[in-house]
Amino acid sequence: MQDPGTVPQIVTPETPEAEAFDDARAAVARLCELYDEAATFLRDRFAETLEKGDPGLRYRAFYPEIRLVTQSHVHVDSRLSFGHVAGPGTYSTTVTRPALFERYLTQQIGLLMHNHGVTVQIGPSATPMPVHFAVANFPDISVPQEGAANFILRDVFDVPDLNTTNDDIVNGVAQPDAAGAEPLALFSAQRVDYSLARLAHYTATDPEHFQNHVLFTNYQFYVSEFETFARTMLADPDSGYTSFVSTGNAEITGPDQPLPASPRMPQMPTYHLKRPGGQGITLVNIGVGPSNAKTATDHIAVLRPHAWIMVGHCAGLRNSQSLGDFVLAHAYLREDRVLDDDLPVWVPIPALAEIQIALEQAVEKETQLSGYDLKRVMRTGTVASVDNRNWELRDQRGPVQRLSQSRAIALDMESATIAANGFRFRVPYGTLLCVSDKPLHGELKLPGMASDFYRTQVGRHLMIGIRAMEHIREMPLERIHSRKLRSFEETAFL
Repeated sequence: MQDPGTVPQIVTPETPEAEAFDDARAAVARLCELYDEAATFLRDRFAETLEKGDPGLRYRAFYPEIRLVTQSHVHVDSRLSFGHVAGPGTYSTTVTRPALFERYLTQQIGLLMHNHGVTVQIGPSATPMPVHFAVANFPDISVPQEGAANFILRDVFDVPDLNTTNDDIVNGVAQPDAAGAEPLALFSAQRVDYSLARLAHYTATDPEHFQNHVLFTNYQFYVSEFETFARTMLADPDSGYTSFVSTGNAEITGPDQPLPASPRMPQMPTYHLKRPGGQGITLVNIGVGPSNAKTATDHIAVLRPHAWIMVGHCAGLRNSQSLGDFVLAHAYLREDRVLDDDLPVWVPIPALAEIQIALEQAVEKETQLSGYDLKRVMRTGTVASVDNRNWELRDQRGPVQRLSQSRAIALDMESATIAANGFRFRVPYGTLLCVSDKPLHGELKLPGMASDFYRTQVGRHLMIGIRAMEHIREMPLERIHSRKLRSFEETAFL
């Protein structure tokens, strides 16, 4: 055991110099090499320390880093919202799990090289890799809780550091690092690692199964419909879908294969209908409430999905609405409160034309209604999200007045949170809700009424969300990722 009065020697793997790359694929391959060397070093030293006890040393390895230096102002296509830096300077980002993000990193680095005509530097960063995240890639080993090992973990290995695990970049408050470099990406490596671990915990599926198009719902009824659709797609060799993943990472490739029951039902059951290149659809049952909505989107955001859409139930606020009608959100009244510290309520959350059009066209296709007739089953307008499931039991004078003044047409507990976090994380977002009750007009969600509603509407509602995502999938990436989501001086990476 080391002497408490001495500073232990720090042992690191061999640290190579940064290299310049003019080929994006080669740059990502080098990131993978550096990351694997660092993670393997920490895994081996950790296993050794578990067996032999405190070595009287400190083991440390570093995340790899991408660094770009440009000396000139380059005029790029003004239609692009990503793939370029704001001006001359040094930009950098730490990287974790580069093999998981290989396609994304290759694309983003390639755009930088093309738009600026420069190389990128790939080398070790100055950010230590926490041992918890390093061994997460190795299923045969895990970090015991504090006090369970025969040595003091923090004395031998680096642990997660909140100084580099935060949302300062996405919240627009980040400062240049000690060397003066501006951020190149929205998330640091530790922030990504933190979310990858949380995703596995909350969804009971590994991050590599997540697809680029994410549907959120607040009811388990949608899951069985999604599985039915997935099996139909797997029976069609021309569908393009290759497998279906359920909780516990159970994966099937054929329509009649059984899915084993999950050993545990996670807080947010998640299911993935996969296509090559991550172009399939993920369905997440986030349950009820804005806190769950924030938790799910906080962590899925690091995967850089191309879009996420809420397809849940809501209270209809207008007497002219009927149970089963659809609501396409064009604005959000944020009374959910969970994001107030990260995104002030005075920040407008705009509707994104690309997502709105995809949803409206999907409703038209599924209902066979169009134009003025579409108003029979769908309204567009403001959706209010609250943090109190029994809001209707409160004194109605204040709440109803605010809802009326905002012109709200529906109320739920998740949509504004999902849209606001989409805005904050630069992930295209949308909301299509289905009216399941009208508490202000005496139609409460009662068991008999609910059963009939679910039987007739859930399948159609889910299909609208799926059709919208399939439409979005066919759009060029630069069209999906709207410039509305980007600030004055944005990170180059999407």
